[in-house]
This record gives sequence, structure tokens and C-alpha cells, in this order.
Amino acid sequence: MITYKLLMMAAAKPNNVATRARNAARTARVSCRASRNNSVNVATQLDWKSLATNMDDLSPIEIMDHALATFGDEIAIAFSGAEDVAVIEYAKLTGRPFRVFSLDTGRLDKETYELFDAVEKHYGINIEYTFPDAQECMDLVREKGMFSFYEDGHQECCRVRKVRPLRRQLKTLKAWVTGQRKDQSPGTRAAVPVVEVDPVFEGLDGGEGSLIKYNPMSNASSADVWMFLRTMGVPTNKLHEVGYDSIGCQPCTKSVLPNQPEREGRWWWEDAAAKECGLHSGNIAGQEGDDSAGEEGEKQSLYDSVTEMSKADLEALATDASSRPEKGALGVLYAPWCQFCQGLEEDFEAAAAKIGATGEDVKVFKFRADTEREFSADKFQLETFPRIVYIPGKSSTNAKPISYLSEKRTVDDLLTFTKNVSGVEARDYLGFTK
Repeated sequence: MITYKLLMMAAAKPNNVATRARNAARTARVSCRASRNNSVNVATQLDWKSLATNMDDLSPIEIMDHALATFGDEIAIAFSGAEDVAVIEYAKLTGRPFRVFSLDTGRLDKETYELFDAVEKHYGINIEYTFPDAQECMDLVREKGMFSFYEDGHQECCRVRKVRPLRRQLKTLKAWVTGQRKDQSPGTRAAVPVVEVDPVFEGLDGGEGSLIKYNPMSNASSADVWMFLRTMGVPTNKLHEVGYDSIGCQPCTKSVLPNQPEREGRWWWEDAAAKECGLHSGNIAGQEGDDSAGEEGEKQSLYDSVTEMSKADLEALATDASSRPEKGALGVLYAPWCQFCQGLEEDFEAAAAKIGATGEDVKVFKFRADTEREFSADKFQLETFPRIVYIPGKSSTNAKPISYLSEKRTVDDLLTFTKNVSGVEARDYLGFTK
């Protein structure tokens, strides 16, 4: 359905697009203009959560028109050199002036730089490039080498090369536009609204809530976007033609196989739940762009139907094969404040109930790992939450815990994993028979 909307909106005259968008959000426009005329922070004057709900069924171009009409030259499009070119095309089709900026980390592919040049020529624009602080880059590389992120995670390098430069750029704006989509990463982007008060970064006026973030492609699928790009004949990154779905810095990006989530090609050596550089960490509860996860909005109880494992008992399972159940144990290492742990709750409890219903001796447990990070990292390679692990049974020749790292965490995915690692054959709920 959204593909049809994209193509129809592309074929429409810019004035018709703008008129439809203005009619859909007229009240918001009037409030924003009044706020600007009175030199008041626009971001704090509107109920953006309600606006996001009301605008959720609008097309990307309508959402873009709302953004440009509301903020004028105080908003800019963040262009990463991938299919974000669609966002620029939407802006062009509104008929309004627009600005584009990009973060040049110094480690991009040649093809990405070539796309920057092609986009500037195609649209007749000058991209506003933003660079990392030279001294910070030198200090990081001199202390840890060129590829430290392969050993201790990508967050530090991304903070220096991406997050802090972005923070400086956004402090010059009142709003920004991104190419985020819900389908890009089931683990980290499933709850991206079409517009929001940015929960991480500050805008020109400073302070919490001073920056608005538009995500006009939130509800579009990859297929929708690529049909639109082909129809409009816009330049795209040549790396897409050789299997690169999500493109970042050269050392941290690789091609993906068919049907893999597109962001599995980013930071592929890390836990699937950590595949954000920090630019959009506001989509992850409790995280901020420059810091680690916190415990804001902590939910006190998770996985209530699953047995809580003590540290002593879990350590015994991990180190003493004789103490293990015959068919092993499946557990979730969680933090109650983590959005992904909360999102996993329903599926994990349902899977636990079905595992127990088989009568097979696979123990299902939970362990609060945020209070035992060092232990969890040592025994189960915990990096981000949640970490799903299987501890082999007492008779298994493989004594090491097995981590489930896929971003696919539905009931059937969890049960399929359990069946394959535990050796349990009876799984009536998956259609397996002995």
C-alpha cells in the first residue's frame, strides 16, 4: 500500500503535495508559526506525541513537507550516503528549499564519496559536511590503533567519529530529518515514530526537548524505498549492487546474504542488539548518544512466569556439568530497564511455557545481569541486553554455553533454536515429531 502512495505522491505536482500536508496538520502549522513569531522554542509548544499518531498514516513526502514548512531553514536532512537519498528526493518534490548535511568520519568507502558528489550535482546542492575533532581521532588511534573496535566494541570510535560531530551539528538546528525505517533492524528500530522530540540531542535553543526529529520513511519497507528510487532515477551507492544493504564506515560494514536483516552487515562481530552507532540511540530506552545504558524508567519485574536463577546456581550450571539438567538449560540474561528485554518478555514467556509443556527436561530460567555485569561478561560474553543462552545438558560433549545472537526472537525462532541445540526431538508446537 505504501509503495502505491510513494509513487502517486512522486507523480503529483509539488503544490498538491504541500496543500495536502498543510491540510493534514494545519493546527500544528499555526501553532509553530505563532511560536516562532514570539521567539519561543517551537519544540516545546506542541504535543509531538499526538502529532506523531495523527501523522502516522501520511506519506513520506507529506511528512517531509510538514517538517520543511514548520522549521524552514532551521531544519536539515541527515544524509549517510545510502538509500537516504530518498529523503532528499522527497524534499525536492515538496518544492520547498532544504538543507542537507553529512558526517564524514574519515573512514568511508570510495563509493560513498562518489555518491556524495553525484547527489550534489543531481540536486544542485552543497552538502554541509561535518568532521570529527582531529585531536580526538589522533588520541584514539595513537592509544589503541586503527582497529580497536574489533576488540572492545564500536561505541568508542563511533562516539569520536560520529556522535560528537553530530552533536555539534545539531546544536545549530531546531530540527533534523533522518532516513530511519522500522524494518531496518527488528532489534533496535521497531518503534521509530514519524516525528518525535529528540530524546538524546539538544537543538539550537538548548536544553531538554529543544530538538525535533522527523523520520518520514519510518513506515516504509526496503522494497518500497527501492521501487521509489528506481522510479525516480536518482543516484545511489554502487555498494548496494554488490550486497551491501546498510552502509557505514568501510571497516565496519560488509555485505549480507539474502533474507538477512540489512543491519546485520554492520558491526557483524558484535551482539545483534548493539547495532546502533549512537546517532539514533534514543530509540533504545535508557541509552544516550554519548553514554552507556542507564536505568531510567526501570521496570521492576520481567518474565514473571520464569524462574529467577541466583548467581551461585548459575555459576554452578556454567562450570559443573554434573549439576545441569539432562537436556540443558535455556535462559535470558536481562536488565529490567532495557527496552529490548521488555519487548522480548511475551515471546520468551510463551516459549518457556511450550518448552515446559513437552515434558522434556530443559530448564528455563532468567538472570538479572545488569547487577552482575562482570560475571555475565566472563561466563556468557554479555555485551548488551538481552542475552539468550543455552547451557548444554550434563551428558553433552560440548560444555560451553551457546549464545543466541539472532535479532529474530519470536516464539518459533526461540523454540527452533532450543530444539537444535538441546537435541530434544519432540516439539509438537513446531510440527516436529519423533
